[in-house]
Amino acid sequence: MVEAVYRSDWGRIVSVLIRQVGDFDVAEDAVQEAFGIASDQWRTSGIPDNPVSWIIQTAKFKAIDQIRRRTRSEDLLRSYATKNLAEFVDPPDFDPSEIPDERLRLIFTCCHPALAPEAQIALTLRTLGGLETDEIARAFLVPEPTMAQRLVRAKHKIRNAGIPYTVPEMSDMPERLDAVLRVIYLIFNEGYSATRGDSLVRSGLSSEAISLGRTVRNLLAPNPPSESTALLALMLLHDSRREARLDDSGDLVVLDEQDRSIWNRDQIAEALPLVEDALRGGPGPYAVQAAIAALHCQATKADETDWPQIVRLYDLLERLQPSPIVSLNRAAAVAMTAGPAAALEIMDALAASGELEDYHLLYAARADFLRRIGSVDEARKCYARAIELVTNESERRFLERRLRTLAEHTGVE
Repeated sequence: MVEAVYRSDWGRIVSVLIRQVGDFDVAEDAVQEAFGIASDQWRTSGIPDNPVSWIIQTAKFKAIDQIRRRTRSEDLLRSYATKNLAEFVDPPDFDPSEIPDERLRLIFTCCHPALAPEAQIALTLRTLGGLETDEIARAFLVPEPTMAQRLVRAKHKIRNAGIPYTVPEMSDMPERLDAVLRVIYLIFNEGYSATRGDSLVRSGLSSEAISLGRTVRNLLAPNPPSESTALLALMLLHDSRREARLDDSGDLVVLDEQDRSIWNRDQIAEALPLVEDALRGGPGPYAVQAAIAALHCQATKADETDWPQIVRLYDLLERLQPSPIVSLNRAAAVAMTAGPAAALEIMDALAASGELEDYHLLYAARADFLRRIGSVDEARKCYARAIELVTNESERRFLERRLRTLAEHTGVE
C-alpha cells in the first residue's frame, strides 16, 4: 500500500509541501521521511482511512522539525511561519477532497525557461514522478553524482533567481506550456527509443511520461489546450506498439513487420478520440504527429496504411514545425507512395545540407532505399556509417543484421 501511494501521489504530496515551506529539499526530505514512517507504522497499526492525508500531515511535522534544526534565529523561524507553517503545528485531520492540488504550479516551476533543458527533465522526474536520483541517472546513462549535481543546481537556480512557484498568467501560458510539453515528450522519447544501452525500450520512463502528460491535461481541465491533448494521444499511440517493437531476443522489429495483434488496443481506443479533439482545436505539431500515428494504428495490415494521407500530414507538419527530422520522416512516407528513388532525392538533399551528418537514422534509411533500387555498394557504405554512429545496442544489432543480409544476398564480403 505504501508503495502504491508513493507511485500514485508522490508528486501531489511534494507539491503541497513545497507550497507550504518554499523549499524543494525540505519538502522532499520530509515526504521521504513520512513514507519511511508509514512503512513501519502501517504494518502494525493498519492503513489509515486517508493515506495521502496521513502522509501530508506527517511530512508537515517533519518539515517543521527540519526547519527548527536548520534555523538558529527566531526571526528566520517566524519567516517560515508566514508561509502558513504555523497553521499545521496542531493540524486538523485532512479530507483528501480538500487538499489543494499544487502539481500544476510545480510542473511549471520545474520547466521554467530559465532552467537548462536537462535540468527541467531531471527536476520533473524527481519532483513529479518520484524517481530517485539513481533511477534518473540510469535512465539517461549519466553517473549518479552528475545527476545529483544537476538537481542541486536546478533547485539553487529556482531559489536564487526567485523563480516563482506559480502557474503563469494566460498571456504567458503558450510559451511556458510549450516547455512543459517538450520536457514530457523528451522523457517519453528516451523511454520509447533509448539513446544508449542494450535495450531499445525503457517502458518505465515512457509510462512516467504518459502519466505526466495525463496529469497536465487533467489539471488544465475543463478546457485543456489542444496540444496537451494531442501529446497525450501521441504518446498513447506510440506506446501501444511497445510489445511488438522487440522480438524475443530484444532485437528491433520494424513497423511493417510487427505483429499487430499484440498492439495495445485499449490504448489506441483511448487515444483516437483525443486525436479528433486535438485536431478540432487547430492542427498544432503534436496534433499532426498524433494524426499520423493514428493512421498507422488504424491499419490492421501494413499494406492497408493510408500513405498518401500520411504524406499530406507530413507536408503540413513541415510547414508548422520545419526540421530535418520531419523532412527525413516525410521522405520515408514518400517512398511508400512515389517509390524509393523519390525518397532518395529528399535524403540526398538532407545529407548535402550537413544538418544530419551525425544522425545514424539518415544513413540507415538511405541504406534501405539504396538497397531497394539495387545500389548495393552505396547501401553497404550507408549501413556501415549508421553502425559507426548508432549508440543503442539493439539498433546496432538490427543494422548489423541488415548489413549481413545484404552481403549474403550479393555474395559480398
